[in-house]
Amino acid sequence: MLLRYLSQIGKYFLMIGEIFKKQTKWSVMRTLIFKDIDDLIIGSLGIVAFISFFIGGVVAIQTALNLTNPLIPKTLMGFATRQSIILEFAPTFISVIMAGKMGSFITSSIGSMRVTEQIDALEVMGVNSVNYLIFPKLTALMLYPFIVGISMFIGILGGYIATVYGGFGASSDFIEGLQREFIPFHIVYAFIKTFVFAVLLATIPSFHGYYMKGGALEVGKASTVAFVWTSVTIILMNYILTQLLLA
Repeated sequence: MLLRYLSQIGKYFLMIGEIFKKQTKWSVMRTLIFKDIDDLIIGSLGIVAFISFFIGGVVAIQTALNLTNPLIPKTLMGFATRQSIILEFAPTFISVIMAGKMGSFITSSIGSMRVTEQIDALEVMGVNSVNYLIFPKLTALMLYPFIVGISMFIGILGGYIATVYGGFGASSDFIEGLQREFIPFHIVYAFIKTFVFAVLLATIPSFHGYYMKGGALEVGKASTVAFVWTSVTIILMNYILTQLLLA
């Protein structure tokens, strides 16, 4: 079992190396990149905004409901919302959610091409199929920090609206909490994580789709396995990066 996993990891890194070999013509690649930006980035904005808004509100409300001691300042609601959204929710939990949405889309689209022998046809024509299929997705997901930035903003906005219009605190208290003890490196840390997660979101589902075997049923199984491994790897890398950058 261990040898099997090591073999898979080795094949994964070989695939990453193949992505940058024998580049497809830019006129063709440009169209593929813009299509993947539309499918993966633009197509994810709605669900990210919806989840971020309500999670931000929930964080603020739960913080407010636990402020039973009158000695604890009301500014803690803004502070807790900011820290939760910026440090963990936006970069990490949104990435786990995107492992389901983006990852399933990537695995199923490439897996379907494998099942219908379109990948074999690309190889016969002398096209580097790894570059043709995966490089546009990897390039498109370099815009993934844009999604996370929007998630941060909307999450904090959701916390603000829940606090002020829910009657849990004053606007001035929430804003003061947002500004209290702000550490700019936390933003840098969040976007470093986001960049690493973007690479994982592009390559792990692509790996499972590209090397899958079988028919239509196996496409669904590959999507499930890709989601599991992408999520596990994101959580593991989250721990490692937090230990390296914040400890």
